[in-house]
Amino acid sequence: MTKKMMSLAVGTALVTTAAVAMAQAPAQPQPAQQQQQQQQRWVPPGTPGSEINGEIFHAQVLLDVAGFPTGVIDGKKGMVFQQALRGFQQARGLKVTGQLDGPTRAALLQDKRPSTRMLQLTEQDVGGPFVYPFPEDAEQQAKLNGLHYRNMLEKLAERFHTTPRTIVALNGPDKLIGRGQALRLPNVLPASRDYGDTADDKQAQLLNLFNVNAQQPQGTFVVVDKSEGVLKVYEGEVPEGRESTNADAGPAPRLPDTAGKLVAQFPVTMGSEQYPLPIGRWKATTYAFLPPFHYQPDILINKSKDEKEQMLPPGPNGPVGVAWLDLTKEHYGIHGTDEPSTIGRAESSGCIRLANWDVIRLSRMLKPGFTAIFQA
Repeated sequence: MTKKMMSLAVGTALVTTAAVAMAQAPAQPQPAQQQQQQQQRWVPPGTPGSEINGEIFHAQVLLDVAGFPTGVIDGKKGMVFQQALRGFQQARGLKVTGQLDGPTRAALLQDKRPSTRMLQLTEQDVGGPFVYPFPEDAEQQAKLNGLHYRNMLEKLAERFHTTPRTIVALNGPDKLIGRGQALRLPNVLPASRDYGDTADDKQAQLLNLFNVNAQQPQGTFVVVDKSEGVLKVYEGEVPEGRESTNADAGPAPRLPDTAGKLVAQFPVTMGSEQYPLPIGRWKATTYAFLPPFHYQPDILINKSKDEKEQMLPPGPNGPVGVAWLDLTKEHYGIHGTDEPSTIGRAESSGCIRLANWDVIRLSRMLKPGFTAIFQA
């Protein structure tokens, strides 16, 4: 086995080990033990005992392609899946149930796309650079030339909007990963990669990396409701109201029933008890792709105030992921993440956090200067 090829089980163990270290969790089985356990448990998808529910998995793929993603595609139900269904149903004029009922299945299956594809991996799928072990300490991260993926499997999982574990569940832990290998992956391949002159080089590279279709609906404003856990993209006239400022957020906005057309919806993580969602009407003024991150422990949750400030290099495993859409609210933005599986399930330091593949898609749907309405 060369440096450019490894088994899926080993790749998953490397990602898991790094994630455990970052979270300071109790000791976990070593990679060899994990590989043996996974091989004993694995059965092909669609057969009894598989951790992937084929019907849910297919719905997740179709929702993702339609612009109503469920976070990571993993074949599992949950609150994020239900919210995606509710958004899709609203947008399609269906009864909003949050369930994968008959009319919703029929609407999704108008896209005859199968749930998975067998693909031969290329350099773009699995090429480096990689960082492993990934340092936990910000001071050590600041010394790197980039906060890159830990290995090929982690990169491939983000490229196809899923998790390393799901790729193992689709293919089996003894399957090899590397250039020229063929793997079964979620079928999120775009119909077009012709991004034209509307995207700069960095944005176009990221759109391509994360399999974002060049043709996206165009929105004019977004709404984030604290009670829902999603960011909704609307097309139409921006609802009237006074813009918020750092000195005066103004009255709490409420979206009228006659708001514009819902064209997309993304699961998000928003705020915390310490840094709640900033209720108000803000603007997203500028976009930064693959931005460095000014690490300021005094304004971040769960960080020691004794730590020093650091300037962290860019990369998908940076605290703000691959894109930052800057808001007129000081220190706040709409951005990516280094932990996509936590979207909708964890706190943030006040910002609006999306999966990397979702935030770069969002940047394709809205022009800088769009209105962001945050409501309770």
